[in-house]
Amino acid sequence: MNSRCALVSKIIPFSCVDGPGSRLALFLQGCNLRCKNCHNPWTMGRCNDCGECVPQCPHQALSVHDGKVSWQAEVCQQCDTCLHMCPQQATPMAQTMSVEQVIQQIAQVAPFIEGITVSGGEATTQLPFIIALFQTLKSTPSLAHLTCLVDSNGELPISGWQKLQAVCDGVMVDLKSWDSARHLALTGRGNARIKQSIQWLAQHGMLTELRLLVIPGHSDYLEEAESLGAFIAELGDIPVRLNAFHAHGVYGEAKAWGSAGPTDIDAVSQALQARGITRLIPPALYL
Repeated sequence: MNSRCALVSKIIPFSCVDGPGSRLALFLQGCNLRCKNCHNPWTMGRCNDCGECVPQCPHQALSVHDGKVSWQAEVCQQCDTCLHMCPQQATPMAQTMSVEQVIQQIAQVAPFIEGITVSGGEATTQLPFIIALFQTLKSTPSLAHLTCLVDSNGELPISGWQKLQAVCDGVMVDLKSWDSARHLALTGRGNARIKQSIQWLAQHGMLTELRLLVIPGHSDYLEEAESLGAFIAELGDIPVRLNAFHAHGVYGEAKAWGSAGPTDIDAVSQALQARGITRLIPPALYL
């Protein structure tokens, strides 16, 4: 077994929204983007043990020992007070887990799932752990049938995808805007590397799904439909999932942004269909 470790934000044993079928979703802590629209903003940073959350916890589930913030799961009431006031956009509840520990959790639910999805935060910021985890799954006879997917923002360099290629069954990537300046405003970074990742993954049969998040008044898919449609067409027969923005769980200015409804999604869908993009997946629900 492999003793490599990762900082884990959460594990959902049964998820139907993190890839095809029922999957175990493993959320790793830390992200290299700062998306204003992030629905899990406490997964962006990493706890620096500043201790500001400790006196704010209404259930005394947090304490400081030897300069480190300690979380008591048996006392925690999941009120999320610590998440909303953390200056690092982190969580003191993130746990360091080894490949062996994660494998144990996967093994418990393996008969009932089709695979695992490693998400985040941004999963690929802990790439060596993902590679070790997937290698272990592929080499364990009782788990080798599980598909191994990554949900990513696409910021990983091509050299990283090449390292992952041998053990990864597919990657789902978000393209949060077409225009790089717009992407910079939304996420803190441009999107040149993300577009390169999307193209490389498609060329090598690893792009499971391209995801577009429709944010009324902020995403640019409609105004850039011509260029976006041509880009998607060149990727080949790739599913494009249209997600609808909602402000639930969002911090900062995006809390005041309007949610996307069926009309917003239909407009983007029709614009892409008019340019030959037909393998579109609408939202399962609107919040």
